[in-house]
Amino acid sequence: MFVKLFLVFVLVPLFELYLLIKVGYHLGALNTLIVVILTGIVGASLARVQGMRTMIRVRNSLNRGELPAEELLDALLIFMAGLLLLTPGFITDFAGMGLLVPSIRSWFKGWLRTRFRRWIEQNRADIIIS
Repeated sequence: MFVKLFLVFVLVPLFELYLLIKVGYHLGALNTLIVVILTGIVGASLARVQGMRTMIRVRNSLNRGELPAEELLDALLIFMAGLLLLTPGFITDFAGMGLLVPSIRSWFKGWLRTRFRRWIEQNRADIIIS
């Protein structure tokens, strides 16, 4: 777990910084700053629109008496996309925009379901053994 956290909190910002410097060298500092700000604004507004639509789907599911599991997972991923888009940098913007694409988000939801299922089965085995 420590290695994964190290990768996320140390290596990703280093790559972001490297990429920002490289792009800044080619586009200029001001243009790079404008691009980063614009991607944040556009991405955050897209995340907001998709989040509102998802919350309407959650409310409709609840009104029908159904458990809105898929919708809540969508809401979580859209929230994560918004956070990534508000973080300055091109790698996080790319990842955030990817989570806003429904087909990519659907694939990621399937991956998360598999990970959740394995985690639950592993913890269930730990409880039985104890």
